[in-house]
Amino acid sequence: MTTESLNSSVSYFDRVVEAADYLRSRLTDLMPRIGIVLGSGLGAVAEAVEITAIIPYSEIPHFPQSTVEGHSGRIVAGRLMGVPVVVMQGRVHFYEGYTPEQVTFPMRVLGRLGIKTAILTNAAGGIRPEYQIGDLVLLADHINHLGFNPLIGPNEPRFGNGVKTGLRFFDMTQAYSVELRSLAQEAARADGPALHEGVYLATTGPSFETPAEIRAFRALGADLVGMSTVPETVVARHMGIEVLGISCVTNLAAGISATQLSHEEVFEAGSKVQHRLAALLKRLTPAIAAHAAQSEETKG
Repeated sequence: MTTESLNSSVSYFDRVVEAADYLRSRLTDLMPRIGIVLGSGLGAVAEAVEITAIIPYSEIPHFPQSTVEGHSGRIVAGRLMGVPVVVMQGRVHFYEGYTPEQVTFPMRVLGRLGIKTAILTNAAGGIRPEYQIGDLVLLADHINHLGFNPLIGPNEPRFGNGVKTGLRFFDMTQAYSVELRSLAQEAARADGPALHEGVYLATTGPSFETPAEIRAFRALGADLVGMSTVPETVVARHMGIEVLGISCVTNLAAGISATQLSHEEVFEAGSKVQHRLAALLKRLTPAIAAHAAQSEETKG
């Protein structure tokens, strides 16, 4: 996010509205209800999209810029198997020096754009012994070890889009939708075995964890460890957006493997598995669209 936007007297909510209005003006008649966020090394998933528009983050008012290798820093909008989607090729992280408010700004913008479902992908370290590099794991829950909640500060109820959204206090029992995980499992079984499901623990990074920390995280019930996703999930649920989380196991966590950890390893593993992720999302997206339409019809 630019220095100008940080010092501006314009409210955070109004900056989100301005960014969302700009995106809407670039999408012409496309009305996406599914947003996809791609983690490290997974950016090529966007190649499966029949593209309507490509919008660099630098062109979007107040939007934070990705600084990490493997995060292209652009919006790809179009249709995935006929379903309108908006794809973020890369995200920003707390460890880049951004504030929690800035880290979650893109998700706020997607919510204001009209997204009802968020598919959040990430590169993660595998803690559970049976995980192997290249596995895709559905997130069943998370542990916030970041040291902050992105909703700290004045509550902005206008971010909600329903009676039970935009609340100061809200339920996180189903942070990651059971229904969406079931649809993802069906899509996975159509081309192979069922996916693992696990608990994701988020740390600030940017250093990888120590073996002692990994042992502690395992004792807490964590199956995966990473440096993202949780802030986005929290604000998505605040806005009433359903969340599906998918981790790509790009390395085995510290102390589990003798291999020295590096971002290059993470990026390489992500690059190898991104086509499998793309195939899964191609099968899954129409099912999610049908699920969302049925939910809207039930509410109506």
